[in-house]
Amino acid sequence: MQTQTSKRICIAGAGAIGCTIAARLAMAGHAVSVLARAATLEAIRNDGITLTDLEGEHRVEVQASDKADFGVQDIIFLCAKAQDIATLLPTLQPLIGDHTIVIPTVNGVPWWYFHGEGGRFAGEAVHAVDPDGRLAALLPLKHIIGCVVFVTAEVESPGHVLARNPHLIMFGEPDNSMSPRLLDLCDAVAAGGIEARPLERIRDKLWTKIIANTSTNPLSVITGATLEELYRPGELQDTVIAIKREVLLVAASYGARVEIDPLTFLELGASMGAIRTSMLQDYDKGRPLELAAIGDSVLELAARFHLPMPVTRKIIALARFRGEQRCNAKH
Repeated sequence: MQTQTSKRICIAGAGAIGCTIAARLAMAGHAVSVLARAATLEAIRNDGITLTDLEGEHRVEVQASDKADFGVQDIIFLCAKAQDIATLLPTLQPLIGDHTIVIPTVNGVPWWYFHGEGGRFAGEAVHAVDPDGRLAALLPLKHIIGCVVFVTAEVESPGHVLARNPHLIMFGEPDNSMSPRLLDLCDAVAAGGIEARPLERIRDKLWTKIIANTSTNPLSVITGATLEELYRPGELQDTVIAIKREVLLVAASYGARVEIDPLTFLELGASMGAIRTSMLQDYDKGRPLELAAIGDSVLELAARFHLPMPVTRKIIALARFRGEQRCNAKH
């Protein structure tokens, strides 16, 4: 049953992260709808979403469709891959009202990175993820709240998701304000058992996630290694450290404050266990890799300050080669 403070929330994208968020928010009594397709849509319509996490197994019923016919929403989580956002956004327009909050959960550098904060590159595009400015045109900045998702989950079968670690999402306004809508959003998400932290400097935490993703996701495609294998002492860890150093310099060039020291970074990563990165999961399924958002965007931002990225660049190139081989073999 919905409470007086329940929200109308659409989850656009029913992968591991989307289903985890949908299940948790539905458990809090929010009116959750899910935009899905193919086998996942059929599974959710027939059996709902099943989430197995640290608190046990949860099964929830949600409204599901492959069309944006849920009416205007209070909150929309964009849980699609970065390369799919441009195709998805036009279909979501009927769901977006004057006060709708849209939260892209994308990995890597978001297309709105240079919007809202000011500075040397204010208003410029991140061409790797929004080459023609289409995303910025389709979704005005006033709707966006940024987020950094620290949720590790895998799809076991359509509509069935396994999450082995605590759920944490950090949210922040692009202009760094602690707005009432930001605090209200965090309350709504926290009601579902997801730790929701409002941040004054969302880009700092974005860089923390970007450093982690860039140093592990492409390398996992090349090696097939889990996070535990990448982060523990050995030859793979040496490569992870080299990439981290390069990306840390990029982050510092943009004024980011990365609070986690390199050694703690490695310890936290290893403690995640035998988790396969999202990019490795995509590779195994023959799907396109998120290299534009996770890799190319970082190289683009590095180039603005003429920063050499030799190790990062080589690993991204090798991952792209493997990904293209895999996709070609599938088709």
